[in-house]
Amino acid sequence: MRAIITGSTNGIGTAIADRLAREGMDVTLVGRSDARLAETAAQIRASAPGATIDTARADLADLGEVRDLTARLAAGSPADVVISNAALIAPLDERTALGVPRTVAVNYLAPYVLLRGLAEALRDRRVRFVVVGADPVALARVPIDPDDLAFSDPERLGDDPELRPFALYAHTKNMDAMLVYALARRLSATAITVNGAHPGIIGQTGLSDETPGLRRAVHARYAIEEATLPAPDVGADTPAWLASDPGLDGVTGSYFVDRQVVETAEHTTDLGRCDRLWDHTARLLGMPTDLELDSLASGR
Repeated sequence: MRAIITGSTNGIGTAIADRLAREGMDVTLVGRSDARLAETAAQIRASAPGATIDTARADLADLGEVRDLTARLAAGSPADVVISNAALIAPLDERTALGVPRTVAVNYLAPYVLLRGLAEALRDRRVRFVVVGADPVALARVPIDPDDLAFSDPERLGDDPELRPFALYAHTKNMDAMLVYALARRLSATAITVNGAHPGIIGQTGLSDETPGLRRAVHARYAIEEATLPAPDVGADTPAWLASDPGLDGVTGSYFVDRQVVETAEHTTDLGRCDRLWDHTARLLGMPTDLELDSLASGR
């Protein structure tokens, strides 16, 4: 079996890759630094002797590179598992050529392009897609606007400018949950499953490395003690379980916390809102709104 894992050169992504490699899967690490990819691959080979570890470099903020990555992965050995784990919290003024915040591009647009493209390429195979999300209870307080991915009005993200990058991150994680539901429905006639997972509040993730003042502000606001947070291997548990447990064959369109199915906010599950976000994203990216699934093979 082969697993593709984005954001796999640190934190939870590395822990997921290491666990799956030790369970006997071939692993393809996806990251934006050749040096860190090589270092992580060596680390996992040492932990799982004999494991087959490949690497694929791409900057997920550059959607041209994401499309190239998708094509390369689709042309290689077929995947059995794809885990969308990459995420960051970038400064709000960092925007891509599409005019969207870099946080939106990496955390939501890149998974949309990658998973959609791989779904079309792998439509005749039994594959598990896992999207690493965030706390559904906290996310319930930040409904997104399905028609606005540019976030041109920062006041939408709260009164405290210091915390706005974190609020934007939360919005992207709600988009990811909506992507899980929208993609699962569109793939219901295939053997591809799509599920989301909250890894928990985890330390040592590097999530806010590009916004160094944010960690202090978030920890102060929510009374979080960094030293008490669980390590990335704890956060890897539910995503890795979703990727590998035989008992989950055919399970799709669900969101998991601590290996249990949970309900996310109604504003993330509403079919009309999910479809609006899907269609608006497709138009923004210059893609058709319908998946190209002409030869469906139901292998359930």
